[in-house]
Amino acid sequence: MTSRASCPCGLAQPYDACCGRFHTGAAAAPTAEALMRSRYCAFVKGEASYLLRTWHPDTRPQSLDLDPRMRWTGLEILDTSAGSAFHGNGTVTFRASYRGGSLHERSSFARVDGAWVYVDGVFLD
Repeated sequence: MTSRASCPCGLAQPYDACCGRFHTGAAAAPTAEALMRSRYCAFVKGEASYLLRTWHPDTRPQSLDLDPRMRWTGLEILDTSAGSAFHGNGTVTFRASYRGGSLHERSSFARVDGAWVYVDGVFLD
């Protein structure tokens, strides 16, 4: 079954053609921004296993307990630095909105064995 709705990450593609293919393992995020978008989408969809799988092994928690009542409502990418196919590290600054507020963060990403992973983040304002 294919989902035709726009992906929660904010891009106009259907979920299955956008972040869904990363969540299933059919493809790997090619950039730090693509990984950031797919991780936001994983929070929306409750994909804790994907979040753990794409977390740097040095900073990854043992487990992740997502609150099913959390309602994410949008993602805005504010800035990116490096993080392309030609880089080993990158940062993405974003604002993720949820019902009742927003989260503003600068996230750091690195390549591990050729794949982008989330390292850590700094909360802003």
